[in-house]
Parts: sequence; C-alpha cells; structure tokens
Amino acid sequence: MPELSETYACVPSTERGRGIIISGDPKSNAILYTNGRSVIIRYLHKPLEVSIYGEHAYQATVARFSPNGEWIASADVSGTVRIWGTHNDHVLKKEFRVLSGRIDDLQWSADGMRIVASGDGKGKSFVRAFMWDSGSNVGEFDGHSKRVLSCAFKPTRPFRIVTCGEDFLVNFYEGPPFKFKQSLRHHSNFVNCIRYSPDGSKIISVSSDKKGVIYDGKTGEKIGELSSEDGHKGSIYAVSWSPDSKQVLTVSADKSAKVWEISEDGNGKVMKTLACPGSGGVEDMLVGCLWQNDHLVTISLGGTISIFSASDLDKAPLSFSGHMKNVNSLAVLKSDPKVILSTSYDGLIIKWIQGIGYSGRLERKENSQIKCFAAVEGEIVSSGFDNKIWRISLQGDQCGDADCIDIGSQPKDLSLSLLSPELALVSTESGVVLLHGTKVVSTINLGFPVAASAISPDGSEAIIGGQDGKLHIYSVTGYTLNEEAVLEKHRGAITVIRYSPDVSMFASGDVNREAVVWDRATREVKVKNMLYHTARINCLAWSPDNSMVATGSLDTCVIIYEIDKPASSRVTIKGAHLGGVYGIAFTDDISVVTSGEDACVRVWKLTPQ
Repeated sequence: MPELSETYACVPSTERGRGIIISGDPKSNAILYTNGRSVIIRYLHKPLEVSIYGEHAYQATVARFSPNGEWIASADVSGTVRIWGTHNDHVLKKEFRVLSGRIDDLQWSADGMRIVASGDGKGKSFVRAFMWDSGSNVGEFDGHSKRVLSCAFKPTRPFRIVTCGEDFLVNFYEGPPFKFKQSLRHHSNFVNCIRYSPDGSKIISVSSDKKGVIYDGKTGEKIGELSSEDGHKGSIYAVSWSPDSKQVLTVSADKSAKVWEISEDGNGKVMKTLACPGSGGVEDMLVGCLWQNDHLVTISLGGTISIFSASDLDKAPLSFSGHMKNVNSLAVLKSDPKVILSTSYDGLIIKWIQGIGYSGRLERKENSQIKCFAAVEGEIVSSGFDNKIWRISLQGDQCGDADCIDIGSQPKDLSLSLLSPELALVSTESGVVLLHGTKVVSTINLGFPVAASAISPDGSEAIIGGQDGKLHIYSVTGYTLNEEAVLEKHRGAITVIRYSPDVSMFASGDVNREAVVWDRATREVKVKNMLYHTARINCLAWSPDNSMVATGSLDTCVIIYEIDKPASSRVTIKGAHLGGVYGIAFTDDISVVTSGEDACVRVWKLTPQ
C-alpha cells in the first residue's frame, strides 16, 4: 500500500476586503486555517507535517481548537458547525446547524463547555451561543442588524460575550444565559475583528475606519484607543493579543503589520512596524494574524504566510507560500534533489524540493493564466485561456525572457518532444499546430474535433486523440503529418496521452474512466481492463523504469498499474485529493507526486508488492 510521505499544503482561502481567521493551539504549536472545503492543521516548527480534514459539505470558513486542544470546532458557509477530534482520524463528535447563513467567527468558552458563533443570519439571528455537547441555546442575542463578523468569549469568570459587525456596532452581552447589555458605537465603518485579552481584563476591536478601540473587559466601557501616530493607513482586518496581555499584533490593507504596546490605562502605541516580504502589489495586503507563544504569524491576500519571532522582531521572517486554487499540472525537473513545479490556473507557479518542501514562487513578467503546462531543463512552456503559447526560459529560481506565440485558436493540449524541446505540438479545437522555437511552422486541420495529443521524444511520431475516442497515429516528416493508423478502443473523449520513457509503449485515458496501455510497435493493447476509476481520468504518468502507469481521476483516487501484471492487481490510493486529482508525475521509481482540487501537492512512496 502506498504511504503518504510528504504533503505540501495549500494556503488559506482569502477574499479581497475581508479578514480571515487563523487560530492555533499554544500547547502543540499547531495552527488552523481553511481552504475550500478543507480545514488544515499545520505545525509552526514542522512545516512538512500537515493534517487535513475534508468532511465539510460546503466551503469551510473558520476552525478553532478547544481550550484543552483535544477537539476542533469548524464552521462553513451553510451555517453548520462540526466538532471533531484533533487526533486519530478526526472522529466526528457532533454536528449542529447553528445559523441560517455563513458563519464568520466562532469561539470556545474557557471551560470548553460553550461555543459562540456569529455570521450572516439571512434575516434570523446573527449570533448564537450553545452547549458544545447538546447544541442547546444559552441566551438571546439581539441588537445586530447586519452580518456579525467577529465574536469573543471572556476567558475568565464572570463570563461575557462581545460581538461586532457590518452595522458598525460593538455589542456586549452578560450571562450565562446571555442577554444584551449595551451597544457601543465608536467606529465609523465595518468592525472586522474583536478579541479579549488572555487575562480577560481588556477587549480590543479593530475596524475598516483604520482605528482600534480598547474596552474594559468586565463592564464594556471604552478606556482608550490605538494611537493614530504611525498608525495604519488602511482598513485593519485582524488583531491578536500577546500571551501576557500587554501587546497586540494588527494587520491591515496598507500591507503592514504592527506590534502595539497596550498601557494599563488602555491606550496603545506602536512598538514596531513589521515589513512583510513582497513586491508591493494588491496580493501583499495582510488579512490575517495570530500571536502564538513566540511566533507572530501574518497572512497576505496572495496567501503568503510569514512567521516573525516575538523575542527578536528585527529578525527577517520565515515566509512560505503555496497554492490557493486547484493545482492542475505538475512537472518534475531532472535535478538532484528532485525539483517539482506545480501550477494553478490563476497563473501561480511554485517550486518544491522533494524532502524539503516550499522553495519559492517562479515570478513571470506576464502573469497570465495557465491551462496547459510543460517543463524541460531550462524552459517552461504554458498556455492559458487565450490563443497564446508562452515559452519562458528558466534560470535557477527566476524566469528569464518570455516569448509569446499567437496560434490563432485556443490551445487544448501541448506536448514537447523531449530530445529537441524546440519542437512542440499544440492541439486546438479542430486540428494541431507545430511550433519550432517561437515560430508556427505548420497549422494542420485534421477534420475531426481534437481532445488530446502527444508527440514522441524524437519528434517523428504524433498521436492525436479525438472527441469520439479514436486515437489517430501520424508520422511527422518535415513539418507535415501522415496518418498511419487509427486505434479504436476508447468509448469516450480522450483526455490524456503519454509515451513511456523508453518509447516502446504509450498510454491513453478517457472521460469514460478507462485507461489503455498500447504497444507502440504492434499497436496492440498491452494492458486491458484498466477500468477501476469511477469518473473521468484527468492525468496519467509513467514510472522512469517503464514498469508502472499511474492514473489520477475526478473520483479523488490514484491507481497504479504494473505493466507486466493484469490490471486487477492494481494499487489504489483512495481520496488522494478532495475534489479530484488533476496532476500526477513520478519523481523516481518508487515516488509518485500528485496534485488536485484541494490545492495541495502530495508525495507518495510505493512499497514493492
């Protein structure tokens, strides 16, 4: 059975103009955030150790550890809260439908018995507090008229709950059972985040009006605010207290994070402005933060996570990133250690080193979308949703000069001949285009709708797969194609065709969940009945020693077939990626790397049968 050896995690889903919630457990030094339907648990001191919970039926929005660190409560856009175990297979304890709309924040009480959740109520209540084991209500929360963005539970007795939201209000509730005490109007715009200090003595709220206000924790009276000198120049999206309740960390749309000293009388002054790495574009706006033990964590709109040290604020932060969207293609470069390039359709190319993890983004001068992607030593070739093919030279970590070729219609698939990578075959709706370097050398209309294509490493043969499931084999002479044979076996449109590394075989997959391995010389089927997926096959890869084929499918599974055994003796990785597997490659004879809809990249070790 293949075992998971590494996970390169996705980054939190972000949204322009909104803060995101990232929370943690000081005991285990874990942090929690959400991306799509997944909740991600990672450890600040072990970047490769990642655990992912994917049981939500809708997009997850917030997750928090219980005070003892044993349980996690996570919520989603449908208003559902799920409570599940931190360890052993994340067993589900309870599931409650709490609000009728999206939940934006939730918080445990200090004794771990109650949970308060706030968000969008679609005309009903915007805030609810309930017992964690039975789901019964503990109080009435009136006083808000719009979506409630944040809520906080006083960590010490007497218990209080404070909430804030899009109606510019901060509301204060006493209990339990909780009832409305007072409304505080000190902000002139959305109040994005409100937090109790760990000792329960103070509350801070931050808002899109660039202000932060500090209140007394017990009575809710305003006692001071964050000083405006050297203050934030944009909306403040999130705030987090230091463990000793004397300082706070804030992050803002002005692309900076600030550490403030909060005096006894409740006023705050800037101690240090943290410069986060980045080019200064929109994606460097900071939307989330967390102060945990000695770590200050900030998250930017583009998903970059930076970790500063609280004891040495001048030290450069440790920064890492990842994908936020579906990772639709992978390429492995023949270096040592192995370098993996992964791309997502929003145009992000990330470089990972096997065994180490994140190794940087490849910044292109033109950040176009990526649909098809191929890489060889020293060059990457990509195409997006327009008619252009980009050829970009690679120098180490940086992209060099980029050339773009307009081929007249949208590319569906692209394939490089590995021995002379100047030659590329690009398939379009009704035919193929041959490129040599940056010139279009021939455009050939084949007279049938093309779905996938591949060119042999020496550039002498091309296989074109049609929408009707037929494979057409052409010999390439000069820059013309001559049809040699038509292979009929597939019962659906072809999605992918790949030659084996020694070019003695090729494999193809279709939308009707079938894969076929063919012998190239005789053009006979070599491995039949490869019918074990339950949905269309998205990607396919050969092992370097030609002994195995791995297929990845929309049904979330990866199946590995051995060429000299019947298809029934396959090995299956179930649930490799939530939402489907879109990219697959071998890095060596026993390591498969996969990527998918959940924006993660995973490396699997195969154990010989």
